[in-house]
Amino acid sequence: MTKIPGKESDVPEPQSPWDEISPGLWMGGHVWNDPAGEPRPVVVADEFDLVISLFTRSGHGPGPDTEHLVAEMPDSALTAGQLHTVGGLARAASRALDAGRTILVRCHSGYNRSGLVVAQCLVERGLAPAEAIALIRRRRSPWALHNAVFTAYLATGLDASAQLTELDPLR
Repeated sequence: MTKIPGKESDVPEPQSPWDEISPGLWMGGHVWNDPAGEPRPVVVADEFDLVISLFTRSGHGPGPDTEHLVAEMPDSALTAGQLHTVGGLARAASRALDAGRTILVRCHSGYNRSGLVVAQCLVERGLAPAEAIALIRRRRSPWALHNAVFTAYLATGLDASAQLTELDPLR
């Protein structure tokens, strides 16, 4: 297991570099554990038409001919602006799907930040938040979206969550 600041130590790395959540919409990270349990880097070349990164690491791609949207953010409570960015990225993924493109949404392990964007994309395409979360957990990992703050954002709705966040005097 790789120790990530703020990540529970008992959360295992995923067993695959990326997984297809719905046709054309993939979710992944920058590290995975091979069948022997050894951590391996995930390097994206040209497997996808669009890569959305919520975490980046030098040398992990994508290749120069792949469209790459980057919006680094923490795997913790988000600001209103970050929540609006999540919504914009989800809409960009949805438009790419409508155009027949393949999309990878990734973060460090491919569980929470990427899960938030993928789930929001699925919600905007008609799934209820609970259905989107369940689908992601079935297709990616039971550990996907284990960040309770992120699942609360989805249940509440990103726009309402952003408005509530703006009212918080501690932010």
